Parts: sequence; C-alpha cells; structure tokens
Amino acid sequence: MRIRKSKERGYADHGWLKSYHSFSFANYYDPLYMGWGNLRVINEDWIEAGRGFGTHGHRDMEIVTYVLSGSLAHKDSMGNIKTIPPGDVQRMSAGTGVQHSEFNDAANATTHLLQIWIEPEVSGGRPSYEQRTFSATQKRGALCLIAARDGARGSVTMRADARLYAGLFDGAELATLPMVPTRKGYVHLVRGQLDVNGVRLSAGDAALIEGESLLRLDQGQDAEVLVFDLRS
Repeated sequence: MRIRKSKERGYADHGWLKSYHSFSFANYYDPLYMGWGNLRVINEDWIEAGRGFGTHGHRDMEIVTYVLSGSLAHKDSMGNIKTIPPGDVQRMSAGTGVQHSEFNDAANATTHLLQIWIEPEVSGGRPSYEQRTFSATQKRGALCLIAARDGARGSVTMRADARLYAGLFDGAELATLPMVPTRKGYVHLVRGQLDVNGVRLSAGDAALIEGESLLRLDQGQDAEVLVFDLRS
C-alpha cells in the first residue's frame, strides 16, 4: 500500500475554479501518476457561484460526478438537463461522443465536487446518462456500492471493470472489503481522518493498493471516503 498525501497532488487555480488533480491532467503532468489500473482521473474541484465549464466534448470514458456541497447544473447533447445535489451520483458514458456543460447553480455558494474518469472496457457504444441518490444512512459505517459494471445493489451502471464504494465513518464504526490480490484498489479520503489497514489518512490523502486480500477502514473522525476496486 502506497500513500499519497493531499499536498502532493497537482493544483490549478483559475480564479473561478480551484482544482486538485490526483493524476496527470491538463497542464499537470507526473509520469508516476498517470492513473491507477483503469482509474484515469480524480479531480477535486471548487467552482464559484454562477461559473462553470461551457459546452465541451468527451468520448470513450466513464465519467462519475460526486457532489460534496453546493449544486451542479448539467446539460448534455443527449437531452438531459439535470441538477446534481450532494448525495447524488451522476454517471455519464461518453461512448462515441457526447457534448455537455456543467455550472455551479447554487445561490451565492461555492460548489465542491469530485469528478472521476474510468476507462471503459470497450470503445464506442451509444452515450448514456444515469443519476441516483444515496443517503447518508446507506453510507453510515459501511461501504455503499454507488457504481459498478453490473449496477448491483442499486448502484449506477458503468461500462467498466470497476466498483466504486462510498462510506461515512466516525468512532468505532468499521468496514472491511475483500480484495482480489491481482486487482488494484484505490482509497480517496474526501474529508476527515480515517485508518486504512492501520495507516492514518487525512482529507485529500489517497492509498494505492495492490497485492492485498482485505481492506479495513476504521478509527474515523468525520470521515467520508471513496473506495475503488479496479482492473489491474
């Protein structure tokens, strides 16, 4: 298990947008962090009120948006016009190509979110969109499956060999997750503090995992975490 501290991530300040990059993205390049397994991007963004990303395109990527605070307005070439509040998970399969825009539509508030890109199993395919709500109760003291290839347990369905879990942990709350040692795991601590296999993480830290058969999360302090099970 390799730990990457929050401050080691790439950082960009565009005035209206402040963003930390866990992996090489845009003008940030680090050959040691080009992705992990089929996980390609985790950007932690803060978007000023009324600002956002104008219409732009994607293709051949599974894009998951996880809003932490504020609100995000989404509009795309498939005809979807949506608002993404905290607690919702949005999945967009870009497939052969999709155009979309994203703006902070929270009144006088910064929107804080994570945007995640995962490489699909197969290129092409018709673009698609899905959005679901996952309550704090579902995530409290547990790893709630929020995205998976088979859409298991009410998760959003990705066209990727990956599973994504979200959890909230405080005090004695504990969760374990069996891992296949030949696959890769990735833990991103969104906020608070948390022990991952006995190693303490703080907000923004990540653990890159391989060769492990079990993941143990405990000793949380106001912790919110995302856990990825990934193709090697």
